[in-house]
Amino acid sequence: MDSATAITNLLYRYAELFDAGEHEACADLFAHARIILDPEAPLVVDRDGILEVWRALVVIHDDGTPRTKHVVTNPILDIDEAAGTATCRSYYTVLQQVDDGPLQPVAAGRYHDRFERVDGEWRFAERDYSRLDLTGELGAHLHTDPRA
Repeated sequence: MDSATAITNLLYRYAELFDAGEHEACADLFAHARIILDPEAPLVVDRDGILEVWRALVVIHDDGTPRTKHVVTNPILDIDEAAGTATCRSYYTVLQQVDDGPLQPVAAGRYHDRFERVDGEWRFAERDYSRLDLTGELGAHLHTDPRA
């Protein structure tokens, strides 16, 4: 598999696991990464830290999922094959549908990620998780508003 496909697959695997409510497995994607929650502080967490944040913030519904679909688009990759490093900027849109309510966008933002290749496999090295640009009705998705 070429590097661009392997890296974008990591982006999409994150969305797939998160939306399935498999937050432990999702956090495992960041086992060797640092996650920036607030670049002003700076507040940085690791795999266990992001799992703790998700457990505290994300509403899990009766079906065991957050009832979301993360749509990751527009990946702009910069890959240094010789160094085994890469960066990616992408957009995300979070859609949610709960109970009898409509399917609606609840959040949109950007991921800025760094990747590294170790033993021939690409993995997350860093994610800037702070770039939440737009929000809709977050009450059925998060226990607290991240903008508060």
